[in-house]
Amino acid sequence: MQTLALRLTTTFVDDAIELVKGFGRAILALATAPIERIARACDVAGVLEQQRADRRAPRQAAQRGNRCRSRNCRWSPFGGLSDLT
Repeated sequence: MQTLALRLTTTFVDDAIELVKGFGRAILALATAPIERIARACDVAGVLEQQRADRRAPRQAAQRGNRCRSRNCRWSPFGGLSDLT
């Protein structure tokens, strides 16, 4: 059984980590807000909204357990370029 001191310490450290992550997300959102606004204004064809909807949808490759292809993989640096062709 864990002692109370150890449990309090781990809880405090976990909460501190989450607080730092939250501040990081807030700072990132503030820094990228003007860029996002310009991108949404320039998005005539609705490509950005379609990409966001695709990210929220469950992936078929993940459900089947297959590996993702080079351009369709989530971590691919060229994954977003498939919309341009």
